[in-house]
Amino acid sequence: MAFRVVSSPVVRRANISLLSLPTYLTTKFPSSSKFLPNPNPSLLNQNGQKYSIRAISGTTVAPNKDINEEKSPENWKIKMLYDGECPLCMREVDMLRERNKSYGTIKFLDISSDEYSPEENEGLDYETVMGRIHAILSDGTVVTDVEAFRRLYEAVGLGWVYAITKYEPIATIADTVYGVWAKYRLQVTGRPSLEEVLKARRKKVGSTLSF
Repeated sequence: MAFRVVSSPVVRRANISLLSLPTYLTTKFPSSSKFLPNPNPSLLNQNGQKYSIRAISGTTVAPNKDINEEKSPENWKIKMLYDGECPLCMREVDMLRERNKSYGTIKFLDISSDEYSPEENEGLDYETVMGRIHAILSDGTVVTDVEAFRRLYEAVGLGWVYAITKYEPIATIADTVYGVWAKYRLQVTGRPSLEEVLKARRKKVGSTLSF
């Protein structure tokens, strides 16, 4: 009787800790467990049901595709020709590019890049585009100044920002204000004058062609 009183709680405790686990759970026991001398046993409960206990060494999860990945340029509705060397311009370009990840309607072209080709962009050369912002619609129509901004913002769901500039006299006032900004934007951003920038560009292009 004394032996049964001492050993019974031990056996009952072992049964509860092992056999009360749901069948869909798996766990890992150390090989030194006093309840499981064999680290990978098959157990039977009181009703004869079999429990498998196995260790999971690791799992591999496939990475999710970034849903914000920018869509293919083939879907563009408007090209934005921008000066990639203008820090203030790039703040706006970066904002539009981020929005464009959900739309894929804008194709961005850096006119300061050596790969920029006027022939592929309605003949708009570096000097022309440096003077003021230009954008090209998918049908080849060229738009400039505030209208270009309005079309670009509309392409990424922000048309309300420039909606008022469709109407006079706001349209004329907006273009006048932008014209002043375009004229002095290089000086405002601490860059050389447009003449000096164009001179440096011609020298760069000339050296590239001679090479």
